[in-house]
Amino acid sequence: MEDKRVTRRKFMRDSAIAAAGIAAGLGTAAEQSAKAASERILDTSKILNYNPNMEYRRLGKTNIMVSAVSLGGHSGASQEERDKIVGRCLDIGMNFIDSTGRGELLRDIKSLGRRRDKVYLALSETGKEPRNPEYRTAKKLLAVLDKALARAKQEYTDLWRITVYEPGGRHSFNTSSEVIEALEKAKKQGKTRFTGISSHDRRWFKFMIEYFPGLEVVLFPFTTMSKRAPKDSLFDALKKCDVGAFGIKPYAAGSLFQDNQQENDQRARLALRYILHSNTVIPIPGINNVHQIDIVAKAVKERHKLDLKEKVELDKAGGEAWAKLPTNYQWLRNWEYV
Repeated sequence: MEDKRVTRRKFMRDSAIAAAGIAAGLGTAAEQSAKAASERILDTSKILNYNPNMEYRRLGKTNIMVSAVSLGGHSGASQEERDKIVGRCLDIGMNFIDSTGRGELLRDIKSLGRRRDKVYLALSETGKEPRNPEYRTAKKLLAVLDKALARAKQEYTDLWRITVYEPGGRHSFNTSSEVIEALEKAKKQGKTRFTGISSHDRRWFKFMIEYFPGLEVVLFPFTTMSKRAPKDSLFDALKKCDVGAFGIKPYAAGSLFQDNQQENDQRARLALRYILHSNTVIPIPGINNVHQIDIVAKAVKERHKLDLKEKVELDKAGGEAWAKLPTNYQWLRNWEYV
């Protein structure tokens, strides 16, 4: 059987070729990206782990096509259950997994096994990022990445996304610059294909996107209660700078659900359809069992736009979720307007 794994040397060579091709083109970067996207969308052979029943969306300037709903971390599933979840994700055409923390990364690498080449894998080392004052320099962050890759026996990760948030959302310019330096060096060294950040601070995101044009991907909270801000929306910056976006906590940290399984399935489908229809954010829910993956598959295939009855139903569910948010997730309220 042909070994389709990409070595770091081949990855860096291909990246250089692609960059040269883009540089040789005409027009603005945004025009090139839009044209490239329209041409590539028809060529399904270039979509990783393509399944005609799955929807795929362009992830900003990375120019890769990722499944419209992807797999998030923070799952309480055992290794055995995670193996089943990852397998089912691949079956329905998902091609992106976000792994945060040592345990999740090692678990997902084990679940993928020889199918590692079927997905784009994101890495974030929870606890050893700028939220911890010890890890606020590029040197420290790069050392953390090296150790994470070594433990997972990987030459590189597809997306290295660094989480940055301090109490109250305070981010110094020096910390922001060190984060970008680490990301840029890691990409130059072939240790990550793409660069990203995650945070709970909307204003900081806007600054980072507009000030550092090389940034490619962001991850931020987006629930059923989230909507585009009428003024100074983060979506304007995303569009202007062609940055890809993932939405974490689409089920409001589980607060969207009740004790009734049938009701929960309906709410999950409505939530995903709402997010898929209303914006370009790609939801990455944490999944605890295979049944939840089947709900995702149904939601993707259904009409995304909610009718009036469904909208009323989801608004009611969202209000209930807001009312019972745990104390440690009250910050989700800050993302009602994006």
